[in-house]
Amino acid sequence: MRKIVIIGPESTGKSTLCQQLAEHYKTVWCPEFAREFLMQHGKEYTYDDLLNIAMGQIELEDLMLTEAKNNFYFIDTDMFVMKIWCEVAFNNCHPWILKQIAQRQYALHLLCNVDLPWTKDELREYPDFAFREKLHKMYKETLIANVGNRWAEISGTDGQRLQMAISIIDTLLLGKKAGRR
Repeated sequence: MRKIVIIGPESTGKSTLCQQLAEHYKTVWCPEFAREFLMQHGKEYTYDDLLNIAMGQIELEDLMLTEAKNNFYFIDTDMFVMKIWCEVAFNNCHPWILKQIAQRQYALHLLCNVDLPWTKDELREYPDFAFREKLHKMYKETLIANVGNRWAEISGTDGQRLQMAISIIDTLLLGKKAGRR
């Protein structure tokens, strides 16, 4: 099963891209567990809540994997996101999250750029563009530091992002030449 993770700062189109890719490849996608958790427990969270969110994300990811088809599975958020969230919010990361990063394997990470307009919702925290750019840089540095991890950056409008992601997936994971279907 080719597990492909979509990561990046908030409001960069991760969920939209996951849903679109799952539809394109006729499979399922795993939503971000944090959204469900925060809707149930409130927007204020603790360091330990982030560990519970990380554990919930892994549990949901493993559960949804059983429904994946056509050798593709798309995941909105992984432990890289949890690591950066912990470090930004609490200047520390749970060892359990770091252990999951070392153990879990994915075929590809797609990093969403901050070039989409920020969209306000009740759970989002960082509307400042400069801070979103800083977060994007943290994600990029994290991906680079994890040698052997395949990744690519996605940018542009929603439609451009989808076409770019499909092209990257088809080229890197299916061996198709760019521009061919």
